[in-house]
Amino acid sequence: MATTALPPELRSDVETLWEYNQMHHEPRPVDVGIGLGGHDIGVATYAADLYHSGTFPLIVFTGANAPTTVDRFPRGEAVHFRERAIDLGVPAGAILVEPAATNTGDNIDFTHALLGQHGYLDSIKSVMLISRPYQQRRSYAICRKRWPEVEVVCGSLPLALDDYVVSIGDVDRVINMLVGDTQRIWIYPEKGWAIEQDVPADVREAYARLVEAGFTRRLLSE
Repeated sequence: MATTALPPELRSDVETLWEYNQMHHEPRPVDVGIGLGGHDIGVATYAADLYHSGTFPLIVFTGANAPTTVDRFPRGEAVHFRERAIDLGVPAGAILVEPAATNTGDNIDFTHALLGQHGYLDSIKSVMLISRPYQQRRSYAICRKRWPEVEVVCGSLPLALDDYVVSIGDVDRVINMLVGDTQRIWIYPEKGWAIEQDVPADVREAYARLVEAGFTRRLLSE
């Protein structure tokens, strides 16, 4: 059975990666909110909150399925996120669905194409990427690389680390995802998929200790 208790001996390193992978942007008005698919329905919840607060007039939910989400969202991540937002009062006409993306690069590229198909692209000067908390920095770097002409703001449902782990229901999964996303900050620029970003020494050291502790399920081959 999955546990939601963060082991005390890991807390400092997990908190270091948790803080690093968030961009700490303040929400501000933008032209479109882009809800990135994944296992976290909080993305749709926060997108609805921001829509109601007037942060953006249009939402794109983007995402197909990964092996880890097909049971949770059998009709596709973006479809389920749209349904959640509508349940929370967002008008259906304010939502576009991109149902094919299977990675963050696709999320950006396919959203760009979808906005063009619907005649919005010329008016999009700024976007807000709404994601899992630890996906912010990676999605920011990918968007800046693939769609450099727009201003990018990042955001996630504002939850403290322990509350987020409880919301997901599996601390092991959260730590593995944190470690994997951190590695991607330097791997993706090497592959030409994202802009380069500074990785402080304490982040690399925390990452290395968590890898040594066995949190390797989301690592890429370097």
